[in-house]
Parts: sequence; C-alpha cells; structure tokens
Amino acid sequence: MSEISDNIKNVIENEPVVLFMKGTPEFVMCGNSDRALRALREAGAPVTAVNVLPDPEIRQALSELSGWPTIPQVFVGGELVGGADIVQELAEAGQLPEILAGKLGESYRDGAEERVADVLTPAQR
Repeated sequence: MSEISDNIKNVIENEPVVLFMKGTPEFVMCGNSDRALRALREAGAPVTAVNVLPDPEIRQALSELSGWPTIPQVFVGGELVGGADIVQELAEAGQLPEILAGKLGESYRDGAEERVADVLTPAQR
C-alpha cells in the first residue's frame, strides 16, 4: 500500500466520523459533498473532513480501500456508511443520529467539532 493509502486507513480507523469530500467544510466544492456535510452537521456529528481534490491518488486509494467509486464517502466508527444520497436519506428518516449513537455512543455530540485531516502528509502515530 502507498503512504496515502496508509494515511487514509489511519484516518478512517482513528476518527469517529470521516467525510471524504470535494473541498473543505469552509469551502465546499461539490453539491453532493455539501449535502453529506449538512446531514452530518444537523445530526451533531464530530466530522473530520478530508479534501480529495489536491491529488488524484487520494480518490484512487480511497476507492480501492472502500470499494465505493464516488465522492463523498462517509465513514462512522471505521465503517463505510455511504455517499451523499444514503447519508441524506438516513438523516431524513431520522436514522442518522441512531447510527451515530450506536457506533460512537450516546454522547457523540458532546464536544463535537469539525476538523480537516490531510492524508498527503505522513500519518501522525
């Protein structure tokens, strides 16, 4: 595996909620990424965003790891939940908070914040 693949895997395994998106939470570059981010925000999720645009290898490595071809991709507790449509549907059905609580614990909202992770630099271990 490449260093980028290792870094992606590290983020997925060590962050409660990861959103691989086009852009960042402050500067979203895609409507689907925006929909996924909004759904996670409304559910009170602690979101770690990864911008896939700086290097095409990020998208390639991510798709190889997840088996999911499109962006955005949302992971909760180390497991792929899906893309924008699935996350939005779960939110609209009231199931997204249940999934978050089930994977992260009932207090997942406590201290929830948004941050950005960079998978192009060496993973911090």
